[in-house]
Amino acid sequence: MTATPSTLDPYRAIIEVASRCKRILVTTHVRPDGDALGTCVALILGLRKVGIDAELLVLSKLPRKYAFVVETNKIICHDADKGWPEKLNDLSRFDAFVSCDTGTWSQLPGLKDRILNWKVPKLVIDHHLTQEDWATTKLVITEASAAGEIVAELLDQWDIPIDTNIGSAIFLAIASDTGWFQFANTRPYTLRLAARLMEVGVDTDKMYQLLFQNERAERVALQTRAQQSLELLADGRLAVMQVRKSDFEETRADVPDTENLINIPLQIQTVQASILLTEPKDGGAIRVSLRSKGQVDVARFAEKFGGGGHARASGLRIEGTLKSARDKVVTAMVEALGNQ
Repeated sequence: MTATPSTLDPYRAIIEVASRCKRILVTTHVRPDGDALGTCVALILGLRKVGIDAELLVLSKLPRKYAFVVETNKIICHDADKGWPEKLNDLSRFDAFVSCDTGTWSQLPGLKDRILNWKVPKLVIDHHLTQEDWATTKLVITEASAAGEIVAELLDQWDIPIDTNIGSAIFLAIASDTGWFQFANTRPYTLRLAARLMEVGVDTDKMYQLLFQNERAERVALQTRAQQSLELLADGRLAVMQVRKSDFEETRADVPDTENLINIPLQIQTVQASILLTEPKDGGAIRVSLRSKGQVDVARFAEKFGGGGHARASGLRIEGTLKSARDKVVTAMVEALGNQ
């Protein structure tokens, strides 16, 4: 008798469901980073090897910095510049839905009403602590440094060979989410996997240049604005930066250009936690990014405001003005630091 997905090892459960499909819709969180897109592309390329078609849905514009992994692999991609959501009104050609690198609706804006009552398997492949209970099958490995690690193991268990193209997508995922193997989430498995990917032909020098030596001048200008706003509070233990709507307009930068700005204050010896508040160019809720050196669990902190993520890296959104959002979040973080 064949085991049902609920009784299987989570890797086998995903394989069991996906193996019955002809075409799968794969997505990830809004404003995807290198892990999000690398994971999606690696999964799609792996599915191709076993005769399963898959298409990628990006819920915002495809970021310039990571577009290469989608474009060089000729992935069918639906994003804000290519008719999303209008061109995906009819989902009937897909047999399953996969969300990579997130398991929460707040990170999938515009999808809940479309997906929740869709009568197909809904799969989540993720490494974040914060999850919601809507997927029919979940593969959540919180100790993984990146969602890309999980897909690498999934392909291994499926006996799908990892070639150079898949390997490059996975390397993008793990190198991005570990800060080129500098962050505390890097584990021995991560380094062994990186070595293996190099052995299948991943050009790590080219990847480093694409990730860390390929910035737009507008992003560097925005980074300068963010650093000029830096405040140190709570006896130097808390760093706070903000990016205003006017900063985007005057530097001609975009919201994706704020990626990794949150990590800059962590270079300061006394800083234990870092907050970056971003006022969107087009209005809406204030985006709050959080980082910690480990003294504060910022995932649990973010959950109090409806956000979430990892213990050392998380985020949330908060309605109101930039000042009111700052007051609420900073007051709460100062209190959290005082309660260590």
